[in-house]
Amino acid sequence: MATPLTDQEKRKQISIRGIVGVENVAELKKGFNRHLHFTLVKDRNVATPRDYYFALAHTVRDHLVGRWIRTQQFYYEADPKRVYYLSLEFYMGRALQNTMINLGLQNSCDEAIYQLGLDMEDLEEMEEDAGLGNGGLGRLAACFLDSMATLGLAAYGYGIRYEYGIFNQKIKDGWQVEEADDWLRYGNPWEKARPEFMLPVHFYGRVEEEEGKEPKWVNTQVVLAMPYDTPIPGYMNNTVNTMRLWSARAPNDFNLRDFNVGDYIQAVLDRNLAENISRVLYPNDNFFEGKELRLKQEYFAVAATLQDVIRRFKTSKKNSSGPLSFDSFPDKVAIQLNDTHPAMAIPELMRIFVDIEKLDWDAAWNITKKTFAYTNHTVLPEALERWPVELMEKLLPRHLQIIYKINQTHLDHVASLFPDDMDRIRRMSLVEEGEGKRVNMAHLCIVGSHKVNGVAEIHSDIIKRDVFRDFSELEPGKFQNKTNGITPRRWLLLCNPGLADLIAEAIGEEYVKDLTELQKLNDLVDDDAFIRDVSKVKQDNKLKFAQYLEKEYNVDVNPASMFDVHVKRIHEYKRQLLNCLHVITMYNRIKRSPTKPFVPRTVIIGGKAAPGYHMAKMIIKLITTVADVVNNDPVIGRKLKVIYLENYRVSLAEKVIPATDLSEQISTAGTEASGTGNMKFMLNGALTIGTMDGANVEMAEEAGEENLFIFGMRVEDVAEMDKEGYDALQYYEDLPELKQAINQIKSGYFSPKQPEMFSDIINMLFYHDRFKVFADYESYVKCQEKVSALYKDPREWTRVVIKNIAASGKFSSDRTITDYATEIWGVEPTDLKIPPPSEPREALEETARALRKI
Repeated sequence: MATPLTDQEKRKQISIRGIVGVENVAELKKGFNRHLHFTLVKDRNVATPRDYYFALAHTVRDHLVGRWIRTQQFYYEADPKRVYYLSLEFYMGRALQNTMINLGLQNSCDEAIYQLGLDMEDLEEMEEDAGLGNGGLGRLAACFLDSMATLGLAAYGYGIRYEYGIFNQKIKDGWQVEEADDWLRYGNPWEKARPEFMLPVHFYGRVEEEEGKEPKWVNTQVVLAMPYDTPIPGYMNNTVNTMRLWSARAPNDFNLRDFNVGDYIQAVLDRNLAENISRVLYPNDNFFEGKELRLKQEYFAVAATLQDVIRRFKTSKKNSSGPLSFDSFPDKVAIQLNDTHPAMAIPELMRIFVDIEKLDWDAAWNITKKTFAYTNHTVLPEALERWPVELMEKLLPRHLQIIYKINQTHLDHVASLFPDDMDRIRRMSLVEEGEGKRVNMAHLCIVGSHKVNGVAEIHSDIIKRDVFRDFSELEPGKFQNKTNGITPRRWLLLCNPGLADLIAEAIGEEYVKDLTELQKLNDLVDDDAFIRDVSKVKQDNKLKFAQYLEKEYNVDVNPASMFDVHVKRIHEYKRQLLNCLHVITMYNRIKRSPTKPFVPRTVIIGGKAAPGYHMAKMIIKLITTVADVVNNDPVIGRKLKVIYLENYRVSLAEKVIPATDLSEQISTAGTEASGTGNMKFMLNGALTIGTMDGANVEMAEEAGEENLFIFGMRVEDVAEMDKEGYDALQYYEDLPELKQAINQIKSGYFSPKQPEMFSDIINMLFYHDRFKVFADYESYVKCQEKVSALYKDPREWTRVVIKNIAASGKFSSDRTITDYATEIWGVEPTDLKIPPPSEPREALEETARALRKI
């Protein structure tokens, strides 16, 4: 049961989590009881914990609604340029606590719930994660929405309302088993259906061409897109933006022509075919799956979105009163494509302009290019989308024509600059010849956008120098870098209140909206009291997480051990195998010299493998098998424990990250675009062991390389090795500890009943390991020894932790979004506060005038 806050605690927390006013608490209790009664139709005698969660969620939502409506009124009055963030994934997690924090209601709600005799943490645990994303890309989109609202940008997130999000992962007998994530089973109190804005989306059909007339797309099959809106509150600024997700609905006459031959039942059942479009999220991360349903999802999302965008443009204050001209479209609309998944937006906008709005081709193309910008998220070749022409011709025949025309114009331009370079023309085409023609979606995005960005400095350099070199040489000014960031509201205030309060006490609360303020902590690096406090917060978080692990996994965790954490999608390039080899090495060292001093570790690995990714699933099985042996060996005792975290997701990340001592970011240099988990760990006081890859490079720049544990090959070393050839066998022969670990896996030491079980992993490591695990093994193990040595000196360890927290200011998504806004979208962040609903309409108009002047 939560205990009420003391006066001192209340004073300390006042501005970060809102003031506890007696009227406020009374009003919240009244709202809670009203919703329990009228919305849920329950009384306290029969209400379940879930009912209490829903009553609280509706009560908190009441505080959003007025601000939400106010924000839309404000945007209508001010008529700013609007930003549309198109993403097939939004990995939002839970909404309740985040909303309370951003509205400044958390303390009041805590107090109200306490007075009602309920436990806030229990209620928060009832909420389902909105898991509409796979990993980094979808979580980044969620952090960006938070920052756009906090920076006062007129921004909208657009995507799909998947009925089933990322699967729930169960570990059974050491293997991953997938279960459907029925996150909407009990309803979602945070969304509002908008059937009045339902829109048609067309598929299939054919193109009719008559001489002298524009081509016509006819005989199409129609699916309706039903919007569901979710409020996105900014931090303490009364701005509430909108995330609009589309759900597929069959029109009433769908397949009812079958009714004419008497099969009415079948006709109604067939409606599912249309509605399947928004049924389930494809659970692939960094892997392209060229399925028809996936292309349908991608086009469905952008077709509905662009109709909405154009409707909003046409009904804006200026356009609804005067003559309509699309010339001003790029001045009022910025569309950001989050990777290539929404790439069909480019030919779709051209289709709308040319076929429906009757613009001429060149004018339409000019407007389209100025409107779109594209973010690239990966350099892995298997992740780049290439759609078969045959499929596109069947599903979207008009769009294929438009893509061919875009390509022709583009290649004519390339040929005029490089007339004799046929190879370059072939490389730069949007349509790849060879076995089955394919449309290269990244090329489409680059050609159809005015700006292209990578998500970390090293990644953006690789794109320019390597992956899209030809395009970069053609238009060097088009390519930019925008290093990713994370929202400090969720990833510090919400998940680590102890540390958030401690920092606020030391440097004030400004850091919540300006994370660079954390630099002030550098003055406290040698302050013994502050060092002690930081260390205590970490210890408290570890104790709490150790209790959670004991309850969930029945493993006795030593809270004084180093919590060494590796949580992310399971993928060969992220090298969970390297971590596993280190675990086996530590195990063997303890077995060899049981009495030798050893810094105790709890190694925690977690993440989901794509259901069809055999090697990733084998890696999970290997880790769980090694864990069984290590955890049950009496010689090892409490010195080493290995835990596989089941069903890693946003709400679990919020528990594990604040408790982590060591963060593993060990991808092969040149493969991780950015990483954002690394930033969350840094902000929460974990030290990083990592390669010079993705954002690790910039973290090392900000904090000083000596304050991270950097090991392994650099990008140029990997390139050199690719040239010379990578000989895994040589490392195996030269490194006795590596040899021992590999032999143990190979001989069935960890799987005595099935000694051959891991032969696929062994085979891969020796003969086709693209990510060169053995090449970095020695450097990694030595670096881990340095980690243990530093951990033995708690004061020095905590000093380095403070330096890392102080250096994490750059990695706020507020900074990232400010860069996007000013350098790509042509909009300015503002700290103007929208007048709350309690103030008259005149105040709103006055603030709108002030915004127009900026």
